[in-house]
Amino acid sequence: MAESVFGLPLWFVYLVIAITLTYGLVLGGWVLAKAGRSPVWVLLLLVPYVNVIAVWAFAYARWPFVDGARAAQDGTADEARRGIAFEKRR
Repeated sequence: MAESVFGLPLWFVYLVIAITLTYGLVLGGWVLAKAGRSPVWVLLLLVPYVNVIAVWAFAYARWPFVDGARAAQDGTADEARRGIAFEKRR
């Protein structure tokens, strides 16, 4: 087993990896929270192959803030916020 990577001690390499991973998960949780989703979904990024599907599903899912902004322009923000299907009034 290697005792150093790029001339750095192995414990330092592990520390850098842990800090980078933690930073990425915190930022991912923050993005999910801003998008109106639960930040716990970021844990799916730790599972190989599932992470690709999770990012794809997140990208193509309905975005509550975007849908709410569209509804506010139409004057139907209350119905959109509660998730109630509505017909556009004439």
